Amino acid sequence: MYGKAFLYAPPMTSSRRRRPTLDDVAEAVGVSRATVSNAYNRPDQLSAQLREQILRVAGELGYPGPNPTARSLATSRTGAIAFLLDSSLSAAFSDPALSITLDALAKTVEPTGNALLLLPGHEAQEGPPASRVLAAQADIAVAYSLADGTPALEAVRARGLPLVVIDQPPLPDTARVGCDDRGGASLAARHLVELGHRRFGILAAPRLSAVTSPFHGTRERLAGYLDTLAAAGITDISVTEAPWLSASTARAAATDLLTAAVRPTALLCMSDQLAFAAIAAAHRLGLRVPADVSIVGFDDTPQAAWSEPPLTTVRQDLAGKGRVAGELVMDLLAASPVPPPVELPVSLAVRESTAAI
Repeated sequence: MYGKAFLYAPPMTSSRRRRPTLDDVAEAVGVSRATVSNAYNRPDQLSAQLREQILRVAGELGYPGPNPTARSLATSRTGAIAFLLDSSLSAAFSDPALSITLDALAKTVEPTGNALLLLPGHEAQEGPPASRVLAAQADIAVAYSLADGTPALEAVRARGLPLVVIDQPPLPDTARVGCDDRGGASLAARHLVELGHRRFGILAAPRLSAVTSPFHGTRERLAGYLDTLAAAGITDISVTEAPWLSASTARAAATDLLTAAVRPTALLCMSDQLAFAAIAAAHRLGLRVPADVSIVGFDDTPQAAWSEPPLTTVRQDLAGKGRVAGELVMDLLAASPVPPPVELPVSLAVRESTAAI
């Protein structure tokens, strides 16, 4: 007689070890679970010796640290700061003024365990920026020099995220840090007027229309130039738009100004990058700077001091701007009230790219 057929399944064995937990580390060190947690999340609560011992034992046991997803669910915090750019993400590495500001912000928030999440805040072909903001895992947003009415900012508002604005746009009841754009532009224009210049070219930031610009800073700088020149009775002014992150197109825009039938003797540039492009264009045309044309920038990035010739420029505290933005981020994350806007002062760094006519 044959018995019933059946399949035999041997007991399951596995060579995989159970993943060590925070409790295993606490037991091995002889401390509480909360103490081990503090070693990762609040190191300032422990002595350096105890924290080092906990991390060493954790490493020996193979414990990788708290699961970030579980931690964010438990605390309702991601530890991430969404940094919104108007330009492409590569601008964070290619634009000197942005890089300095971003570096200072990162140094301010890094000791608290926060990380930066870079997001394009402008319209792009690969998808609307608002959707990226809505999907981003972040506790707060920092907007860097965005245009008025940028959809990404509406997405920040819709999510109820705290917001810090660097430069623009100015928004009601929003933490913001910027510089005196109009005052800085006025300093630059006045300097050239005092040197005797009467024919001016303005190399403007992108998206400047005949009526207005969607960028508050561009409007302020243009107003600072034009008001100061008008007060001096100067009407011979040409304004040309040039993108500051494209050297070739910026040189082309500067070339247009410098090859006009009546060539300007002075150029006011809305950034150092535009000023460097203008110097390069002048050199290609065989013009001497400043003997044939004086050029003034805006920002005082490191290259300004060692360009050829060294650039006269409006100096703003780029690192200070990033540091203040980082402090505002930490204050808002701590549920502090929204402070009034912070405006950092500017000054004029006079170097060898300007001379009397």
